[in-house]
Amino acid sequence: MEFDEQTKQTVSNLITCNAQIMSGTPVFKNTRVPLENLIDYLEAGDSLDEFLEDFPSVSRAQAVQALELAKEMLLTQAYVHSH
Repeated sequence: MEFDEQTKQTVSNLITCNAQIMSGTPVFKNTRVPLENLIDYLEAGDSLDEFLEDFPSVSRAQAVQALELAKEMLLTQAYVHSH
């Protein structure tokens, strides 16, 4: 899957993968909070507000941007595979 430059920039501004931070697990930039935690919370039926309350180092803007990025990637994949 090839991403445009804007998407690549968004990912690099939002997510960090560093072997020195959480053993390389993708985390929200400038935090130690794995991106997967947000998805896990939502899958469990917890609200975005609950996630943000439990992980105050993640801003609402970061969480919403991550969800928007996930949506964009899923829709792009669906479109590519439907043609």
